[in-house]
Amino acid sequence: MNLAPRVTVFGSLHYDIAVFGPCRPRKGETVTGSAWHPKSGGKGGNQAVSAARAGARAAMIGAVAEDEFGRFLLDNLERRGVDHRFVTRTAGRSTGMSVAIFDEEGDYGAVIVSGSNLELGEKELDAASALITETAILVLQNEVPDAANVLAAERAKAAGGLVLLNAAPARPLSEALKAQVDVLVVNAVEAEMLSGTDVVETLEGALAAARRLKPGFPRVVVTAGGAGVAAIDEDGQDIAIEPVKVKVESTHGAGDEFIGVLAAALARGETLEAALDAANRAAAKLVATPESER
Repeated sequence: MNLAPRVTVFGSLHYDIAVFGPCRPRKGETVTGSAWHPKSGGKGGNQAVSAARAGARAAMIGAVAEDEFGRFLLDNLERRGVDHRFVTRTAGRSTGMSVAIFDEEGDYGAVIVSGSNLELGEKELDAASALITETAILVLQNEVPDAANVLAAERAKAAGGLVLLNAAPARPLSEALKAQVDVLVVNAVEAEMLSGTDVVETLEGALAAARRLKPGFPRVVVTAGGAGVAAIDEDGQDIAIEPVKVKVESTHGAGDEFIGVLAAALARGETLEAALDAANRAAAKLVATPESER
């Protein structure tokens, strides 16, 4: 029996509270909303679910607390077909959570509280050592401590796997982490910060940012929302993926959908360009899907 390639996500799990209103409040302003609901989140959890939906054998290494939020997140991973044997239950911290406020255009702003995600480290990786040895691609984000990401990346590379870093939220990357990354994926804001380029608003601007970042990484991907996706492959060739035009219902989770589909496609051995095209189309489909139907 041929098994699908293994995609392992090491990273964050958040209990999300989504709030819907006419606009996002300004400083000191109170806005009357229309609805709210809980949902499973955290970039790590979302990306693992996306990879599973895209056909990968997806596994999650993470941490939640022994609380209602943690049980909610574990139930979601179970339902979505993600191996969660290596999501630990921590004491002394609450499960990570976030509040996202959506406006009428489907855009949002969010605040996260990392909680148990900050506990991730050597103990969790030791427990998952057998899983890491069979992992084709390890996916990381910036919602857990940098030192934990470095250790996870080192172990995946030692076992022969590829390391994909979604450098989100934006923060400086340590040299130790950069040295382990095979595929860097950033959005426009993160690309601006890490590359020192001007505001990335066009596909050409995204390509320019990718070129600035390329010397530090084998492959670089810059997502520019409605402007498309730009990348530089391992041979230094430019890749430009035009945007898929859709009616925006909600941008929430689009980046995580992109990452999960990209990782699943690369794990299957697809070219970077083909994987990016699949990820771009999947993210566009999600953006066009109302939150209530996801």
